Amino acid sequence: MDLSAKVAVVTGAGRGLGRAYAEALAAAGAAVVVNDVDAATAARVADAISARGGRAVAAAGAVGGAEVAEHLVDTAVTRFGRLDVMITNAGVLRDRVLWKMSDEDFDTVVGVHLRGTFTCARAAVVRMREQATGGRLILVSSPAGQRGNFGQTNYAAAKAGIVAMTRTWAMELARAGITVNAVVPVAATEMTRTIPAFAPVLEEAERTGAPLPGWLRRDEGLGTVEDVAGLIVYLVSDASVKVTGQAIGIGGDKLALWSHPAERAVAYAEGGWSADAIAEAWHASVGAEPETYGIPAPKAPVP
Repeated sequence: MDLSAKVAVVTGAGRGLGRAYAEALAAAGAAVVVNDVDAATAARVADAISARGGRAVAAAGAVGGAEVAEHLVDTAVTRFGRLDVMITNAGVLRDRVLWKMSDEDFDTVVGVHLRGTFTCARAAVVRMREQATGGRLILVSSPAGQRGNFGQTNYAAAKAGIVAMTRTWAMELARAGITVNAVVPVAATEMTRTIPAFAPVLEEAERTGAPLPGWLRRDEGLGTVEDVAGLIVYLVSDASVKVTGQAIGIGGDKLALWSHPAERAVAYAEGGWSADAIAEAWHASVGAEPETYGIPAPKAPVP
């Protein structure tokens, strides 16, 4: 796809998924603002893209506050004349079980993921609306935000909030021609190595140097960071102009559409429900098949 008319900001693009997004967009012709909290890391990625004939500039800053968000947008406009795409990928982890999680652990993760997504999206939308030519917001979520994950109160809450903002902003920005979608990636990164469900398999692949097994790529939808980049390029392209308000999963060989929360089972009692009536009816009606929770552990096929 030809993205030569597009200018994109990618937050947290110094490594991992963010770097893969920036490199894929540049390879398709887009001009890219490479953001990372570390200036040298951002510069290395931008220089590498430029060395391959792409267009990129580094813009360091810790995502979260309005000042950095506005700096990223200003960098895109100053260097490339406009802004078409904002990809909010920056993130940190402070994993702790609930009773050991500090206020700082919680605030740090929510500040980068949730508030950072809000401030960067807001700054981008102000510019896009001024340009009056539409645009793209691509917000990075996680399976943890869809299902919960042990030890990740802060991260799961922030990632769930990102999907809620996606659906809200898709309504608010439709008239401006700005699409808003959440990407739910699953890839072998430093972050996914901390998830108990995947850590043993990833550690074994890293130790032996072997590729991830086919069952993991197919059944669990977990692969490399490069496996995710195609979805980003598609969502930036004109081919996705009618796709908005969606949470789209990708990883390994798997592409998926996540559902939004919906009433799965319903029961009625004329005049309303007392506690005793709920207790009597629960297991035979709405609670007969309770929802699962947590990210399922990978299950290798039986030889």
